[in-house]
Amino acid sequence: MQLGAFSISLAVQDLAASRAFYEKFGFTAFGGDASQNWLILKNGDHVIGLFQGMFDRNMLTFNPGWDSNARPVDGFTDVRELQRRLKEQGVELMAEADETTTGPAYLMAIDPDGNPVLIDQHV
Repeated sequence: MQLGAFSISLAVQDLAASRAFYEKFGFTAFGGDASQNWLILKNGDHVIGLFQGMFDRNMLTFNPGWDSNARPVDGFTDVRELQRRLKEQGVELMAEADETTTGPAYLMAIDPDGNPVLIDQHV
């Protein structure tokens, strides 16, 4: 099952303080919009999303159709196919992609320890 690019999405209290902290580890702003309270930071292939006031918990994020530079890739597994496979295996989904559509969509599951897992397709 190809899930695409991986990042950790952090629910932060203070976007500027979190950015400054992770910059000390060599991360630099790669995307996002600080005026909208979110930034994407990158250090090599490692990606961290900082989100202030957008969700309650940190989450694992996968982006089908993207590489670690948020560039589209060919031959990826569509989020709707991933959804079908997960449901066949008995994974309960908290949010589902509309299977009658194409293009961008997402699904979300919660792991046994309460960690959200987001599969967020942008292409």
